[in-house]
Amino acid sequence: MTRLLLCFVALCFLTAPAAAQIGNLGKLADKAQGVLSGNTPLSQEEVGTALKQALDQGVGQAVTKLSAEDGYLQSPYKILLPPEAQSIISRVSALPGFGNVEQDLTTRINRAAELAAREAGPIFVDAIKGLTFQDALNLLMGENDAATRYLESNTSLALTGKFQPVIRTALDEVNATEIWRNVVTAYNKIPLVKKTEPELDVYVTDRALAGMFGLIEVKETELRQNPALRNTELLRKVFARQDK
Repeated sequence: MTRLLLCFVALCFLTAPAAAQIGNLGKLADKAQGVLSGNTPLSQEEVGTALKQALDQGVGQAVTKLSAEDGYLQSPYKILLPPEAQSIISRVSALPGFGNVEQDLTTRINRAAELAAREAGPIFVDAIKGLTFQDALNLLMGENDAATRYLESNTSLALTGKFQPVIRTALDEVNATEIWRNVVTAYNKIPLVKKTEPELDVYVTDRALAGMFGLIEVKETELRQNPALRNTELLRKVFARQDK
């Protein structure tokens, strides 16, 4: 088992720069050997289950937080209007009926993100279920954001495809799309300005997902660095190995 594990570790680093391979390979090999050996060896099932529990915990907390009212709006992940919208807002805010449009629109796009965040859980759950033992072992021994980056690389396309329609519908539900269209229409009527049609749903989807992964990363780092947050015996047992 140990020999097979070390072969896997070596393959993971074949594409790394030559100067970095030797040092990184040695460190990772030592960690890999320690995980499945030592005074209290860990089984493949224990490693895989613990990483899934850790991801479930981080994802669950992130989804719960961001899907609540003000989850995005009153957090570090607040979604601001796109940069190209600033010039539009600055021009139309002086027009009758548009004085508070920036604050109003910002609130509404964050409300849309909060509604959409409720739909993210099942997508993440499917990705976590697909975690293999080799994935889990590599993530356990990785950087503080290793599991988050794994999720991001394996779910971003699917999340965007499923998230954007929810965002679009949510924007409609909070009337953000209508307000934005009114703003753009008013802007395009101003003489000598370049006509524009920014896609609000695409932008909000991108920023909502960035915020989601940002919070998951925070939760992962906390779990790795603070043993008190490991709320199951298995998490405590497995993650104690990466503390060494």
